[in-house]
Amino acid sequence: MGLGDGLDGPWDARLARWIVAPLRATPITPNHVTTLRLVTGLGSAAAFWRGTYGWSNVAAALLVISNLLDHADGELARLTGAFSRSGHIYDLASDAVVTTLLFIAIGAGVETWPPYLSGLSPLVFGAAAGSSIAFIFYLRMRIETLAGKGATQQASAAGFETEDILYLIPLITLGDGLVGLLVAAGSFAPLYAIWVIVEYRRVRKGLESRIAQRSSGALQ
Repeated sequence: MGLGDGLDGPWDARLARWIVAPLRATPITPNHVTTLRLVTGLGSAAAFWRGTYGWSNVAAALLVISNLLDHADGELARLTGAFSRSGHIYDLASDAVVTTLLFIAIGAGVETWPPYLSGLSPLVFGAAAGSSIAFIFYLRMRIETLAGKGATQQASAAGFETEDILYLIPLITLGDGLVGLLVAAGSFAPLYAIWVIVEYRRVRKGLESRIAQRSSGALQ
């Protein structure tokens, strides 16, 4: 199957589907791919934790592979029909663990550098980003439970999604720009978490209103 044969969606999902297509007739399952995504993601976090320029670039490369595998498990599930609730939860949990530890590890690694942040601990920025992202994942999972997967779709344009910014991390590590990334993530992730809280409350109130309307109609 060629890369453009009947494929749609984000560019990385299209590439992931092309990569896993030969696995359809093998014993490899989407959960196997999710496990590999988790292992490479944890490897990326461990490499960022080392804090050196060389290890940061290794970490960035592992992160790109891990992000691509994050799409590959879902694409393999679509190609084989091997969907399961437990597999979906495993995928979401892996996403949360990898992304959360990623920023904490970046903060821990940058902590070993000269004090670029005027006395502010980089680990604080990393922990703020990581904990906010973990909370965001939790709320998005709750929103999906209440309103379906479509309610948690990311903004996209020209085949790119919001999360695709992580593919730029190799350029950031090559340019020695992890401090700026850390400050931006530690500053804006908590703000985005607040927005997701508002969205969660809106979805929950909408669902409660529809239930109340159906109950009122049934009593009439």
